[in-house]
Amino acid sequence: MMHSDRYYLQHMLDHARKILALPGSAGHRSYEIEEAVAAGEVIEDYPDDKYRPSCLIMGATTTGRFLHVQASYPPAVKIITVYEPSPEEWEEGFSKRKSHE
Repeated sequence: MMHSDRYYLQHMLDHARKILALPGSAGHRSYEIEEAVAAGEVIEDYPDDKYRPSCLIMGATTTGRFLHVQASYPPAVKIITVYEPSPEEWEEGFSKRKSHE
């Protein structure tokens, strides 16, 4: 991972902690998302995303649960979506999409 990628992940993690601490945060447990981003890597980049540039981060929790976290880039970091990747759609390790040719 490049130094700039690690910087962005740390920046996103800092913002995610603030967002996930808000009352009413739903979905995956906030500590799992935090763990996945902290241990994660950017696997896809979406510079032309609909609302703002974002990326897809793949990371695992301390219990070995794999999560994909889509987040916008700083300075206004937003967690867009979080999901468990499907083995039918992703190669082993969940870092690369399977080709459906």
